[in-house]
Amino acid sequence: MKLTSVVAQLLLAPLALAAAAPGVGKKISYDGYKVFRISTHHDAAEVKDQLKSLTAVPFNLNADEHLDIAIAPESLAAFNALELDAEVLHQDLGADIKEEAKFGAYGGVSANAVPSLTWFNTYHAYADHVTFFNDLAGAFPQNSEIFNAGTSVQGRNLFGIHIWGSGGKGSKPAVYFHGTVHAREWITAKVVEYISYQLLTKYSTDTAVKAIVDKYDFYIIPFANPDGFVYTQTNDRLWRKNRMTRSGSSCVGTDINRNWPYKWELTGGASTDKCSETYKGLAAGDTPENKGLVAFTKSLQASKGIKLYIDWHSFGQYILLPYGFDCSARASNHARQTTLATGLANKIRESYGTRFTYGPSCSTLYKTTGSSTDYLTDVAKAELAWTIELRPTGSSSSGFILPAAQILPSSIEQWEGMKYLLATM
Repeated sequence: MKLTSVVAQLLLAPLALAAAAPGVGKKISYDGYKVFRISTHHDAAEVKDQLKSLTAVPFNLNADEHLDIAIAPESLAAFNALELDAEVLHQDLGADIKEEAKFGAYGGVSANAVPSLTWFNTYHAYADHVTFFNDLAGAFPQNSEIFNAGTSVQGRNLFGIHIWGSGGKGSKPAVYFHGTVHAREWITAKVVEYISYQLLTKYSTDTAVKAIVDKYDFYIIPFANPDGFVYTQTNDRLWRKNRMTRSGSSCVGTDINRNWPYKWELTGGASTDKCSETYKGLAAGDTPENKGLVAFTKSLQASKGIKLYIDWHSFGQYILLPYGFDCSARASNHARQTTLATGLANKIRESYGTRFTYGPSCSTLYKTTGSSTDYLTDVAKAELAWTIELRPTGSSSSGFILPAAQILPSSIEQWEGMKYLLATM
C-alpha cells in the first residue's frame, strides 16, 4: 500500500540504510521495534509533527484515521512520553519476522506429480516458489505452461503460469493477475498460487471450475518484483520497491506501481524523490520490469482482450475499482463494477467473516498515478481492472508480517470470492 507524506517527515534510519545499499550487505534487524496504531482523531498533521524526531518505519498509513508505525527501541521512551492514543500491533517486530521466516522445506515433487497442499502451511524461499510453479505446470501439461513476461533489473524472469481449458491455449479472453508488485507483501504470492492450484487440480472434477477455465485464459504472474522479494528475504523484510539504481543517487528502487505509462506525469499520486517509497522513476515506464509487463499486457490486449485484471497487494482488506489518478473519475461501467465488487465482498465474508471495503481507488483510499489498474482500464481496455488489498486490517492488524497460520484462510476466502466473480462477470 501507499505510504503517505509522513515518510518524508520521519527520520527513517533503517529504511534509509536499506535504500542506500545496492548490493547484498548486512541484514537489517527490527529486533525490539514495537509497532503501534496511532489514532489521529482527524488531525494527522499534528501527530506527524510529534513523531518527526523519532527513528521509525511507517507501515500502513491511513492519515485521516490512524497511522501504523514501527518505533525503534531507542525511540520508545520518547514515543511513550508523547502519550498518544495508540495500541500495540507488534510487541517485537523482529521476533515476529523471525517466526514468519521459518520457511517450509520444498524439494519439488517427482515427475508429473501434483504439489501437496502443505505448501500453503508456511512461507518459502524464492527458489522454492519457482520450483513449485514448474512442478504445478509439469503436472498439468495439457492445459498449463510457464511463460515469461520480461526480466527484472537483476536478470530474473517475470515468470507466470498460463492456464487454459477447452479450445486450446490463447483462445479465450484473458484473466490476468499480478502478485508481489511491492516486495514485502508476501501473502500475495501465496494467494495467487492457491488460485492457480485450485484452477488446475479441480478442473477435471469440479464442473463449476471447469466452466470457468473453459471460458477464460488465465495468466498469473506471482512475482512482478522478484528482485525486491528476494531482497526482503536476504536483507530487509520491509523493502517495497524494485532494486534499480539511479545515476547520482545512493537511494535504490522505483515503485513499479507508480511507473506505468499512463497518467504518470500527474502530481500528487507518486513521488519524484528517489529515496521515497513511492518514487515514480525518471520517465514513464522506465523500469525493466514495467517495460516487460507493458509489452506482455499489450500482447494480451491484441489477442483476445482482457476481461479481468487484478493487482494483488496487502494490506487493508480493500477491493479498489478505477480510478487512482482522479478522485472524481469513474469507469464507464462503474455501476456494473460496483455490483460485482459488492458480490465479491459478500462471498469473501462467507468463509471467515472477513470484511472488505470496496469503491473507486482514489476516493476510497488515496490518489495514485502511473498505476497498473488505470493503465489496464484506459489503455489496455480491460473490462475490469482492480486492486485487491489482502489481510489484515483492524485493531489486530499484523501489517505486512502476516502469520503463516493465515495463509490458507486468506487464500481460501479469496478463492471462494474469485469463483463467484469469474462465474458472474
